[in-house]
Amino acid sequence: MSLSVAQRLHRLDARIAEILCWRERETEPIADWRCDGRPLSLGDPWPPHDAPVVFTAAAEVPAHWPLGEARLRLDVGGESLLTLDEDGFGPASFGLDPNHQEFPLQARRVRIETESVPRLPFGEPVHHPRLAEARLVWVDLAVHRLALLLRQVWETAQALEDHEVVPHLVAAAETALWSLEWPSATGSYLGRTAPLPQQQKIWRLPALEARPAALGEAERQSVVAAHDGLVAALQALQQRFPPQGRLAITGHAHIDLAWLWPYAETRRKARRTFHTALRLMEQFPDFVFNQSTAAYYAQIEQDDPALFTAIRARVAEGRWETIGGLWVEPDTNMPTGESLARQVLYGQRYFEQAFGVRHSVCWLPDCFGFSAALPQLLRQGGIDSFFTIKVNWSETNRFPHDLFHWEGLDGSRVLAHTFDNPIQGYNGTIRADCVLPTWRNFRGKTVHDESLLAIGFGDGGGGVTPEMLERQAQLADFPALPALRPARVEEFYARIRQRAAVEELPVWLGEIYLELHRATLTSQGRTKRLNRQAERALLAAESVGSLAVLLGAPRFASLEPAWRGLLKNQFHDILPGSSIREVYEDAERELTAARDAGLDRQAEAMRALAATLPAGGTADALVVVNPDLSPRPLRLELEGEAIAPDLTVPPLGIVVLDRAALRPAPGLSASWSTTGSRLENRFLRVEIGADGTIARLLHKPGGRDALAGRGNQLWLYPADKPRSWDAWDVEADYDRQGFELTGLEESELVEDGPDRAALRLVRRYRDSTITQTLTLWANSPRLDIHARLDWHDRRVLLRALVPVAVRAETASFECAFGVVRRPTHRNTSWDQAKFEVPGHRFADLSEPGFGVALLNDGKYGHSALGNVLGLSLLRAPIYPDPLADEGVQEFTYAILPHEGDWHEGGVREAAEDLNQPLLALPARNLAAGLHTPLMVSGIKAGLAAFKPAEEGEDLVLRLYEPAGGRGSLAITLPESWQLGEAVTLLEEPAGRDRAHDLEPFEVRSWRVRAAR
Repeated sequence: MSLSVAQRLHRLDARIAEILCWRERETEPIADWRCDGRPLSLGDPWPPHDAPVVFTAAAEVPAHWPLGEARLRLDVGGESLLTLDEDGFGPASFGLDPNHQEFPLQARRVRIETESVPRLPFGEPVHHPRLAEARLVWVDLAVHRLALLLRQVWETAQALEDHEVVPHLVAAAETALWSLEWPSATGSYLGRTAPLPQQQKIWRLPALEARPAALGEAERQSVVAAHDGLVAALQALQQRFPPQGRLAITGHAHIDLAWLWPYAETRRKARRTFHTALRLMEQFPDFVFNQSTAAYYAQIEQDDPALFTAIRARVAEGRWETIGGLWVEPDTNMPTGESLARQVLYGQRYFEQAFGVRHSVCWLPDCFGFSAALPQLLRQGGIDSFFTIKVNWSETNRFPHDLFHWEGLDGSRVLAHTFDNPIQGYNGTIRADCVLPTWRNFRGKTVHDESLLAIGFGDGGGGVTPEMLERQAQLADFPALPALRPARVEEFYARIRQRAAVEELPVWLGEIYLELHRATLTSQGRTKRLNRQAERALLAAESVGSLAVLLGAPRFASLEPAWRGLLKNQFHDILPGSSIREVYEDAERELTAARDAGLDRQAEAMRALAATLPAGGTADALVVVNPDLSPRPLRLELEGEAIAPDLTVPPLGIVVLDRAALRPAPGLSASWSTTGSRLENRFLRVEIGADGTIARLLHKPGGRDALAGRGNQLWLYPADKPRSWDAWDVEADYDRQGFELTGLEESELVEDGPDRAALRLVRRYRDSTITQTLTLWANSPRLDIHARLDWHDRRVLLRALVPVAVRAETASFECAFGVVRRPTHRNTSWDQAKFEVPGHRFADLSEPGFGVALLNDGKYGHSALGNVLGLSLLRAPIYPDPLADEGVQEFTYAILPHEGDWHEGGVREAAEDLNQPLLALPARNLAAGLHTPLMVSGIKAGLAAFKPAEEGEDLVLRLYEPAGGRGSLAITLPESWQLGEAVTLLEEPAGRDRAHDLEPFEVRSWRVRAAR
């Protein structure tokens, strides 16, 4: 009876495993080891240590072994940088990890040294590390090649399932096996235990208690003949069953800058991975490798100058692709637009300075959604293409395209591609069950004949392995699989433009929202607020410094070092809150340093600016600077004293005031009792109920109640089950077990004008305390709610809900350089998936003539359902940081009723005022007056940056249109300054210098230079 194909495949599987028993011809142990200078034997645990530790040994390859077939097999018990110092060749380094444990040798004598840490890839600690394996191996390359080829035939037959070529593949493999001269069953054995071959992690192998002796010459020749015969048979089958599709293969090693390990370990991971890639380039002439992130190369330049020099040589050769163009692979939901601009600016500048290249592809495989501002910023930075894979992770709706134009808020487009590889995504491999479904899943094949596949183990796994590259070469002769070719990523995108009908590609307009990982908008709240504070501090420092320069102060040095610290911590596993505790200890320290650098520069610039102002008779003067492009009510807190006169500081204006003459704006009053309290000024009447919620919020100019229910409700949502992605996810049904925190333990009127009134409310939940201070300034149209959380409970989401007296089908959420409008209903599955969405400084619901906005100074998770605006305040997950959000954190949010829609009602301006207060400097003997060295009139624009140019003595002014309108601008400067040409984000001529106008959501930059 004939066997079925499945039975034949089962038999083939067993025979391949048997062949592998002859892969190692001989082996020699390496016995004499030292660990940090202490003797260590094979199998011994590491001595007490502080990582990293250093292992050393020496070995000699037996004289009768061919050096080309000699290998070092090593497993010291953790991730390592392995250095082999071979006689006559000098030192060469490799990454040593679970995927890279066999290394080629070039000389008979070798000295071995490792720098090792007791961790596995993805940060997993090795609790009891030991020297597990150390030996020299003589590899029978003929056996290795045949076994690998047979395994690929078996895998291809499995992947193709009922394809008509499968019986032919099985027959070709069986013919190769039947042609072998098998060793005698009674042949000699070495009589000692042998470890499993390297392929055990992929191939299913029997446990081997003893290993047969090496094959004889006749047997080896039969192996060579079987291999060559199988290759010929596959080539013949390829003529009948030609390749289906094409895949461009790029070697890759996705290295998270920090995640389940601290940043210090990432520096070592990068060195190990990069050394491995360089060694593979020596072994495989066609191997092409890509690695993003300018910050990695900057750290390698510091940590390992020789490695950096070697990388530069491969970059010049074209085989190492420094890709991406950004400083890091950042989160793009939460950074302000100018932070994203600086990612491009500082990334592209570094790549050009270090390697002489700029990049045209933005490489962001792993980010949790993508801001609609990104296409414009990429185009202005010389980047016209975009790659990700994360869109395939959405849990509700399938993203409809994998080859498309992505159109941003302003209409700018980039060519976008994503591939759907079911085998570890962007950490792909070369196997039939990876390459075949990657091609089958490619929906853009109707327009273009090729998709991309990135291969290589990530996050300390060492990237590409020799086996992957051997497999790639063998699969060139395989029938019915996609044709594979090594490729540079930028060349892959260029080929699409050359060969595809690009005009036929679909277009995706606006943000790319990931229907997953929504809790990353809230987890690790302290880090998120420090990020916001650092952004505002650096931007304000540059603006005030530039205003001072316009008035005659010396030019200030670039704040790029502080920006680099901020940009680093906007990485997509740091800012989202999805890393371990040590990462946030580093992040909070570095973000504090970036913020303080901005604050120090602000103080320096204020002093320099004051020195340029005219002297006069005001003994107790106050210099006030508005660092924004909108007029601001004069509202300050100096040494604990509130100052809120009925005065306005013009955009980018400098006002010198007589402090003694300031008087508070009229109309502020407050009252308090245990049954209810009231705060009131000429804009608002706020009535607070006995439970601490806002019972009424009257917008006095419009005579309209802003609320449709109790405002500032605090709701808690304990997790009803453990989550594998704890810090990442908010479940769609999270509100099923929610409850309102209604108890009020304390209430007290803590401030009663004349400039400011404030009511403090205290609530408790289990071991945590929520203290809120509701504040109304005499001259403010918004109610500020300052929160101090002393938090000691786990796995709970805390949200503030505000039902407003507004009906609208969409709500507006601020994003980078604009707004996103999202539905307030749940009509479709796409609407339903957006139950928690990103927003920057405000979310707004407006109807014709009236609206209400919810502002914040450091929160990003929002919702709008019906007429209820929601803001997520705290997440408190357990994994991966069991103490996430533990302890004290402070922030402020605010409720702002307004006339008109959000743009007409000044919501963005109020949000800027909340996030970046006016700057003030006490001074003496200055003349009172107003100074406006830079004035912008015309269409209402937002200030992105006013900064020193990266080269030369000029300044750079960057503006943006924030609401989707268009109009002209007039920019006025002092007589000694002039407006220069329009420039890109890279501060180069923009190519078309049209009139000084702004189109919807457009970002424009100009040089500002001294008049000649």
